[in-house]
Amino acid sequence: MLSFPTPTIYQSSKCFVTYGVMGHPDPRQLPSKGKPWSALLAQDFVHKVDLILPEEVTELVKDRIIGKLGRTPVFHKVIMTLGQVLEGDFFTEYIKIGNVLMLSEGSMDFENVFSLKEGVLTMHLDKETYERAGLTGKPHGVKGKRGLKPRWIVQFDLRGPSMLHGKKGFDRLAYACKNVFNTPVTWLFYNLAKTPTPDPLSRHYPIKYTSHPEVSEGIPTKIPLLKPPPAILDRKNSLDLDEFATDIYEWLSLIRLDSPRVNGDDKVDPYLSGYAVPGDPEDVQKGKLCRISWQGFIPPKWTQHTLVDVIHALPSKSWFSLSTTSFVRGITGDSADCTILRPPNSTGDYFLWDIKRHD
Repeated sequence: MLSFPTPTIYQSSKCFVTYGVMGHPDPRQLPSKGKPWSALLAQDFVHKVDLILPEEVTELVKDRIIGKLGRTPVFHKVIMTLGQVLEGDFFTEYIKIGNVLMLSEGSMDFENVFSLKEGVLTMHLDKETYERAGLTGKPHGVKGKRGLKPRWIVQFDLRGPSMLHGKKGFDRLAYACKNVFNTPVTWLFYNLAKTPTPDPLSRHYPIKYTSHPEVSEGIPTKIPLLKPPPAILDRKNSLDLDEFATDIYEWLSLIRLDSPRVNGDDKVDPYLSGYAVPGDPEDVQKGKLCRISWQGFIPPKWTQHTLVDVIHALPSKSWFSLSTTSFVRGITGDSADCTILRPPNSTGDYFLWDIKRHD
């Protein structure tokens, strides 16, 4: 487990590193248990996905992912009150029967933010709003680290049998929506099921967005050894493995950031930057990489499908890296991040970097 420097306000994020072996996934029955699958699905709302792979196998992946009809994430931006989400055909078709992801605007650390996933409504509220709403919730944040403005979380399982008009719990929520949560807010909306006809969303004039992939090919790069040396695995030395994993994660992150420091022709003054590609100089090779990126409002299920498609598209000797980043949650700018690396010439070996922020 790796720890990043402590922020000035909240506790530091933690990076959990796993090196393991995964079985070959069945596309007809997508895996959900065990790592790395559980780590991918544990992310709530994904903002960006990056796929890094050698340029010579790019066409195999492009045909499988980019060229396939219906593979591009499509989401909407819509302005609604919370009460409008919980009433009429929208509530019945999209929440009770269907399956949607919704996230309202704002920062969860100091603003009132609503989210909806798997039928569960989660509200992050400040103390004043929480007391005015009269709902039952729990304190939010690490005990003793909640600062001067305490936060509260309120959750409702909207698919539960008691979540109907006329039921005491639901009527209390409806009353709070009418009298407290009555300001229209901007939502991001992703429909995971079939769109009903007529579409209840259309009356709110949504704006449609498509997360078209951004493909960067021919990136000249210094490539280190991406598979841990047998000596590290044989000794079972966790410190050596942590150091190797840290170096590789930093290298992958610089590629995601399009940093010139990993460029094959980079000649920066060492006084300005002391970074060097990890590993012995004789083991570092020059090559060309491809980076495919998607950005928007993306469900974890989509990244799960993408990982399965990439594994099936590439031969086992080829390496690749798939990274997902969630939306920024607080004023410190931190977010959850999950990166999976399949080393070259390995059938099922993988590295997993799972970065989690402290709530």
